[in-house]
Amino acid sequence: MKIFQCQACDQPISFESTACESCQRRLGFVTEVHEMSALEPSGDDVFHAYANPGAKLRFCANAAHDACNWMVPADSAEPYCIACRHNRLVPDITIEKNLTRWRQIEAAKHRLFYTLMRLGLPLASREQYSDGLAFDFLADPAENQAPGPPVLTGHDNGLITLNIAEADDAERERRRMLFGEFYRTLLGHFRHEIGHYFWDVLVRYDASLPTCRVIFGDESADYGEALQNHYRNGPPPHWEETHVSSYATAHPWEDFAETFAHYLHIVDTLETASAFEIQVRPKLRTAPEDIEDGLVVIDFDPYSAGDFGRLIAAWMPLTYAVNSLNRSMGQPALYPFKLTPAVIAKLAFVHERIYSARNTLATAEIGADMLKAVITGLRQRVAAPTT
Repeated sequence: MKIFQCQACDQPISFESTACESCQRRLGFVTEVHEMSALEPSGDDVFHAYANPGAKLRFCANAAHDACNWMVPADSAEPYCIACRHNRLVPDITIEKNLTRWRQIEAAKHRLFYTLMRLGLPLASREQYSDGLAFDFLADPAENQAPGPPVLTGHDNGLITLNIAEADDAERERRRMLFGEFYRTLLGHFRHEIGHYFWDVLVRYDASLPTCRVIFGDESADYGEALQNHYRNGPPPHWEETHVSSYATAHPWEDFAETFAHYLHIVDTLETASAFEIQVRPKLRTAPEDIEDGLVVIDFDPYSAGDFGRLIAAWMPLTYAVNSLNRSMGQPALYPFKLTPAVIAKLAFVHERIYSARNTLATAEIGADMLKAVITGLRQRVAAPTT
């Protein structure tokens, strides 16, 4: 993510900020320009944004719960922002523990939506189409001494369900160790589950499906049986050479979702590195032939980089550097994953699918028409929940 600054006083601000620490002005995220903005009140809970002069805006309804700082056009009938309007169910926020967890979940989800909007991906809600993107944030019944099965995080026909216990650091770490994962975060969950959704949107009814099957495998293989086999027997030998994670070996849908998540990791982190104008020059005895003087300068917008090779050329030395820094602090590697040629090919496929959809939507006279065609295709499928 890029660096944000208060337009009134130039104080650096975070994506989650609600007020400037320097000039005390209220802050909000203006989705039309992808900017955190200083705000000036103009009465009746309406604001003018420095980042988008002339527009009249108000806060998302979830700002009342300190769960959102995004803005909505003042004349819109929609009470929620672009990110919050996709919520179908949220936990009982009269319970303090649920409210605290939900706020953390929303913070991660809003970062996800920042990336999706910057990539220009289509986002249709369930209010628009019955198979649009939606989120259920649920607590395990056992937490409230109620009967019922545990809540499983997963995706089913556009609906993403998240167990809010994942917002508890200790519980999430317990599950990370239980499942033998390198990495488990709220944002990582969102990026993985949204990968399932965009497989449906970008691949399922697209001419690229045969190519996808060559790269990721045949997704028509029984999903439930594949998961049982994975949990029973684990990943195949030497899986690191062909998959970005052991879980990606479970089924082609999981492989695509894991790869999609890593693509989002890459573009968002590279934007942060670019915002800080990070340059990497490892002091190696011999530098790679394709990097002049061993210097890598990250000075480009990864959301506008049509050449995927440019992303990888920056990502590899950057992760080598930050992993080394983490280890110097006694911490595990920040990015403990191996990007082999086979994995890079999968990432390149995701990149191509995203840019294809982005260009199609950009040239369409009415983006909603394209979304309607996509969702109509989704309705034709026989849903199988994916995790």
